[in-house]
Amino acid sequence: MALPRALQPGKRSARYVDAADALRVIATALAIVTETIGENILLSFFDETDLGYLILSNFIVVALSEEGFKLLLLRWRTWRSPNFNCQFDGVVYAVFVSLGFALWENIGYVAMYGFGTALVRAVTAVPGHACFGVFMGIWYGAARRYANEGDFIGERVCRRRALWLPVLIHGMYDFLASLDFDYSGLIFIVFIIVVFLAASRRVKIVSRNDRFIR
Repeated sequence: MALPRALQPGKRSARYVDAADALRVIATALAIVTETIGENILLSFFDETDLGYLILSNFIVVALSEEGFKLLLLRWRTWRSPNFNCQFDGVVYAVFVSLGFALWENIGYVAMYGFGTALVRAVTAVPGHACFGVFMGIWYGAARRYANEGDFIGERVCRRRALWLPVLIHGMYDFLASLDFDYSGLIFIVFIIVVFLAASRRVKIVSRNDRFIR
């Protein structure tokens, strides 16, 4: 997937990539552990076809684990970085972490299911993770700006949105992908397109209105 121009590495300092590299691997490893534990707990109460299982698995066990660890490690590594001096930097950091997460996740899927799965995920999961990162980064960058201005209520609100908005979108993505009925595939594709268009539009708006954090 081609990144929007504002997110292309040539447009930003190489230090952004360095700041995110280790987070990709760590976030993936931690998510795998928590998802394995969560799935085992759910399966002791639900059948895999139960609606309750699908909701809890996709929104809590998977989406909250993955997006939560991304944001936790993102904040740990970048929040006080002197390079984090523009609101849009939050988007760049979050998208790089998300794409790295998708890379390592796809390697695992290839190892288990073969290259056919990799091709499908290349046009669904990879753009999906990039979009999750966009929505996380928009509010993460806003939280950093509010914190610098001493508006800690605004910071807290934005940090919560930086977590829960990607969780909801990610959870819906996984939930729709797990459904199996007439037109479920079409609904899933439409959802991906809508999310991608919304993320692309937000990237353009936030990039155009970007400003230094003082």
